[in-house]
Amino acid sequence: MTELILPCPAKLNLFLHILGQNAEGYHLLQTVFQLLDSGDTLTISHNDSGKIQISPNIPGLAAKDNLIYKAAQLLQQHTGCTQGATMQLSKILPMGGGIGGGSSNAASALLGLNKLWRCELSIDELAMLGRSLGADVPVFVRGQTAWAEGIGEKLQPLNMETRWFVVLAPNCHVSTKAIFSHKDLTRDTTAITVAAFLEKGGKNDCQPLVERLFPQVRDAVDWLNQYGSAQLTGTGACVFASFKSEDSAWNVFANRPKHINGFVAKGINDSPLHQCLT
Repeated sequence: MTELILPCPAKLNLFLHILGQNAEGYHLLQTVFQLLDSGDTLTISHNDSGKIQISPNIPGLAAKDNLIYKAAQLLQQHTGCTQGATMQLSKILPMGGGIGGGSSNAASALLGLNKLWRCELSIDELAMLGRSLGADVPVFVRGQTAWAEGIGEKLQPLNMETRWFVVLAPNCHVSTKAIFSHKDLTRDTTAITVAAFLEKGGKNDCQPLVERLFPQVRDAVDWLNQYGSAQLTGTGACVFASFKSEDSAWNVFANRPKHINGFVAKGINDSPLHQCLT
């Protein structure tokens, strides 16, 4: 096997409660990572040069800072692998939208290279490596919609009923670091149970702050609220609402303000990445 073509599915945070901070300053949270059937595509080709090459170049992002490159380099260092790879990313997900694009790209690189290079690391080992790349990477490595706690690394698979999501991407970039370090962020929400979430849902503690700082996000939420309960995913900027049918979701999406990009996707419980690799 010399080439793999792998999906990189997006995710939504169906709610995001921030409970406090640990001794290292990381935020303790509760959330549900809902996987989607839409995402980027990563093509990985094997080479014997030992070099990692990534295309296309992303404006404003050095290759060494690309999570795909970091994932490949990390796997080489961890296993002592001397093989190389050329990776081409077909990018459709908006960057910095809170839908896990970069984290999903990194997870697909880890799992794909683990197979292509025959490293034979377990999912647990790959998830551990992924955690060092970002808090959202392990859920994509494990490949299941999940209830998450801790700093996002404590994952419990969760089967959600099928829903269709309208995802809007306001034309702004929200810095996760800036939001999590902001003095006005709510950090004292009381913990809930899975049963409580399934019965009553939850909120996103970042949303009031992000709406205040970014009018584009507030406007998108206000518009989408006409059709369903609109909510921020992660720290944004993307917002979403869920619908019971595909037709309902597409009808809402078709009526969106034309200056707002986005997409419609189906919620899934199992990642197409894992299905592809097996």
